[in-house]
Amino acid sequence: MPSYSPPTKEYLFLLYEVFEIHKVNIPGFTQFTRDIVEPILDEAGKLASEVVNPTNQEGDSIGCLLNNGSVETPKGFKKAFQMMREAGWPSLNCDTKYGGQGLPLTIATPVGEFFGAANVALYIYNVLSHGVYSTILAHGTEKQKNAFLPKLANCEWTGTMNLTEPQCGTDLNLIRTKAFRKKDGSFEITGQKIYISAGDHDLAENIIHLVLARIEKAPKGMSGISLFIVPKMLTNENSSTMKRNKVSVGKIESKMGIHGNATCVINYDGARGFLLGQENKGVRTMFTMMNEARLATGVQGLSQAEIAYQNSLRYAKDRVQGKSFSNRNNVDIDAEPIIVHPDVRRMLLKQKSFVEGARAFAIWSSLLIDKGKLLNDQDASGLVSLLVPIFKAFLTDKGFESTVIAQQIFGGHGYVEDFGVSQFVRDSRIAMIYEGTNGIQALDLVGRKLLSDGGKHTTNFLAQVKKLGNQNTENAVFKEEFLVPLNESILDLEAALQHFMKHGMSDPETVMTGATDFLHLFGHVVMGFMWTTIAEKIYFCYPKLKDNVFYQSKISTGKFYMKYSLPETKLRLTRLLADKGLIMNIDEKGF
Repeated sequence: MPSYSPPTKEYLFLLYEVFEIHKVNIPGFTQFTRDIVEPILDEAGKLASEVVNPTNQEGDSIGCLLNNGSVETPKGFKKAFQMMREAGWPSLNCDTKYGGQGLPLTIATPVGEFFGAANVALYIYNVLSHGVYSTILAHGTEKQKNAFLPKLANCEWTGTMNLTEPQCGTDLNLIRTKAFRKKDGSFEITGQKIYISAGDHDLAENIIHLVLARIEKAPKGMSGISLFIVPKMLTNENSSTMKRNKVSVGKIESKMGIHGNATCVINYDGARGFLLGQENKGVRTMFTMMNEARLATGVQGLSQAEIAYQNSLRYAKDRVQGKSFSNRNNVDIDAEPIIVHPDVRRMLLKQKSFVEGARAFAIWSSLLIDKGKLLNDQDASGLVSLLVPIFKAFLTDKGFESTVIAQQIFGGHGYVEDFGVSQFVRDSRIAMIYEGTNGIQALDLVGRKLLSDGGKHTTNFLAQVKKLGNQNTENAVFKEEFLVPLNESILDLEAALQHFMKHGMSDPETVMTGATDFLHLFGHVVMGFMWTTIAEKIYFCYPKLKDNVFYQSKISTGKFYMKYSLPETKLRLTRLLADKGLIMNIDEKGF
């Protein structure tokens, strides 16, 4: 059975030695000193490893069941979810006005990774609920906030996001779900939604669906779509009386992974709903939840890569096969653990360098969000908006790749179900599709985000990375191992940007054919930026600790990323500079 140990030490290193959150000038941050935050992370990690993780493999093998129109979650899920709720973990960074604990996202992010790694299928019920909470908080009336937020904050009620329909995935213009206005100001919602994660379950007494629908006589296209709150159970003013709304489960989708999360077909047959936000502005309103979900999905990719790496490392140290080259003639040794073999070490370092760099990316992004929210820092909000598609797509692409590497390290044991490694591969695969496929994220990046606010945030990012690239150049070792590869990657990113600027207006197809390669190029630069930031702290702020195994491991792992993975920017640049005709000129009949 796979094991899981929360990487608490890794996060404390990032929070207090790399990003020094206790010194950040954000209201309330100074109170979150290490002696306060460490016990929080310890407790979350303990619950994740001892209570949540043991439900993961059984949840995968049993899955959810639909009985008499209601979904039953796997054995152990209810108890684990209840313990998470009772300990207050869902409400960690919710507003105290609505029963939350008011902690910043920067502190909640590690907790999200812990629970996601322990059992991502279970944790999704919480993640989506938080997205619904945030959307109602941002766009709801005071009456709606008071009615829904306290119960969503602690997951007494959970939530879902309803966009997709049988004929309509990313292209929301094609939505057919209808909303008919009632005299009392509410609406009747009629239509069908598919692929609704956490669409029904037995973990909470009510489920709050956020549903995109078109009000009768609304304009065609996305400009005529509105967003509605549609509860599974309708309640009176004090929630003491509940009756079933006209919402039903058509079926549970049979899926490749996350079997413990009920992905449902949901039917709305004149269900009572309540407008959230402005009429015909539903897509814009829904993006509050979409962006939060994209960030959470990036952490999902990280979490699956982490648990896959932990089990890869344990197996590589335990599994005895063959001899190292240095001992190949030693007759006293029959075989050694496979970690002695260069190719196994290469794979482990690919996993380790990705996970640790991605974790830094997650904390940096969370800090930017907190600065935007708590300081009204528009530059921070703009920069994280630029980074969202990269964070979601790059971390889920590479997270999936890390789980496949784990399967390779396990060999045949990774392919059979006994060791649980195949579950990491299957569970991580959906993250590349969630909240807009990664190809859509690439199009969003090059089509909208790069030039947002006149390209201000792209320029800001480049300025920050270049500033780091020009610091501490007098240290020859640091310069050679980190600054030189970082600056070379910046040149590749700038060359790609110049290519897009040259062709973007006159030939947008040229840009779009290179979008995915550009996103990965950009993602590698971000990771190089993170690793150089980490190394700079160790070289110049904690130089006496460089001989400590933990810090020396950071330097060695960072060097591997900078020299082995970061040069992929050159490959990605070569691809996106290629003639679009390589892709677009093949006749459809030639496929």
